Amino acid sequence: QVQVVESGGGLVQAGGSLRLSCVASGRTFSMYHMGWFRQAPGKEREFVARISRSGGTTNYADSVKGRFAISRDNAKSTVYLQMNSLKPEDTAVYYCATGTAWSTNIHEYGYWGQGTQVTVSS
Repeated sequence: QVQVVESGGGLVQAGGSLRLSCVASGRTFSMYHMGWFRQAPGKEREFVARISRSGGTTNYADSVKGRFAISRDNAKSTVYLQMNSLKPEDTAVYYCATGTAWSTNIHEYGYWGQGTQVTVSS
């Protein structure tokens, strides 16, 4: 069993920044790829970013490329999502999840956190 807990969400003005954190405990953190996803009201959950087990490979949704950066610290069992130049359309609940496959498909991710709300005002 893996426990996943996100933090760092909040209210920010357009153009601002936030840094999300996610701690995954219970099993060896470095055995998992990690992904960030988000879900806006009335919309399906969508892929945002992913990072490989070692942190050497990252991948982003086109909508956040160049503005968001994913990183991880395996010693701290933590993955981060640095979000810059935030836009109102980034408003969503952001979720962190563990993955055993290198994928952007939510169904490939097994353990999920409860999510953290990010609200970007215009």
